[in-house]
Amino acid sequence: MAEDINIQEYLAEGAEAIIKDALKATLKNPKESLYLAKFSRYAKKATKIRKKYESEGQNIPGFLIASITSSCNLHCAGCYSRANSSCSDGEAINQLTDNQWEDIFIEAKDLGISFIVLAGGEPMMRRDVITKAGQYPEILFPIFTNGTMLDDEYLKLLDDKRNLVPILSIEGGKDVTDSRRGEGVYDNIIYSMKTMKRKNIIFGASLTFTNNNLSALVSDEYIEKLHNLGCKVVFFIEYVPVNGQTVDLAPGDDEREILLDNIDRLRGQYPDMLFLSFPGDEKTSGGCLAAGRGFFHINSHGGAEPCPASPYSDINVKDTSLLEALNSKLFRSLRDGGLLIAEHEGGCVLFEHQKEVERLLE
Repeated sequence: MAEDINIQEYLAEGAEAIIKDALKATLKNPKESLYLAKFSRYAKKATKIRKKYESEGQNIPGFLIASITSSCNLHCAGCYSRANSSCSDGEAINQLTDNQWEDIFIEAKDLGISFIVLAGGEPMMRRDVITKAGQYPEILFPIFTNGTMLDDEYLKLLDDKRNLVPILSIEGGKDVTDSRRGEGVYDNIIYSMKTMKRKNIIFGASLTFTNNNLSALVSDEYIEKLHNLGCKVVFFIEYVPVNGQTVDLAPGDDEREILLDNIDRLRGQYPDMLFLSFPGDEKTSGGCLAAGRGFFHINSHGGAEPCPASPYSDINVKDTSLLEALNSKLFRSLRDGGLLIAEHEGGCVLFEHQKEVERLLE
């Protein structure tokens, strides 16, 4: 399967579909629609840049995940970042500066990378970096946030810089959200959503699905509630086990098929919303898209990693370029060695084969 698919074309078509659906979802929001129309032109130019690199034998992914801080103001149960010690309280040390992140954004733009997910920790603890990101309309920055830090200054920034799109993490209803994220967090999220709806700021929701909660998250009742709150984008994020004790929660092929069927249904029912899944259907994409096949990850210290769920690195962008990071020994070994298309039971292939990844580093 992996040899039958042209990854560049597959992802370019996927990006075009995302932009097209996003335009539909914002037809009643002139300010957002105007930006997305401009971004569509930027994205087509970026595709040409990536194709030029491809003709020279270099694959450039259209997506980058940037964990701009390892600090977080919450202690969510089952947090992958805290489980692998990449997240902490208070002010983190040895973090990339705002200027270093800006250099990464500029280089990403020049390489033809159109989408940079801002993650953490809690990314809104880095107002300096998010402000820098707003200066590059050629890149769309979804900000995956817990939604508790959206103050008036942030709301003004989001209104002015439409390439910044907050994606609020929510687990379901009040009880389940507060049980995982802390008492009062659900009410805070709902207040933020209502405020952004009133101000015509486009935002989305991030729903982590397991084999236990999928049916509730894709239900008409729940999606209708998000729709009424003004949510325009819904990311279904596949749960990655934090340790061996939580492997049973990881979705398998059956759950992925159910999700894809429901996404098709929801897209028909809610044409003014955008529904996406991550990491997506590996069968369609010819395997895992990590390590630069479709995306890669830069951690808060500058380490280039295959994926946030596979926190291994042999190169740091403090010392090298993004292009050199994409050609690191680890990334090349993962892409060329067949591990990204290896069989696995469910969840994340790199998590399931982490010992093999560790051996590659040795």
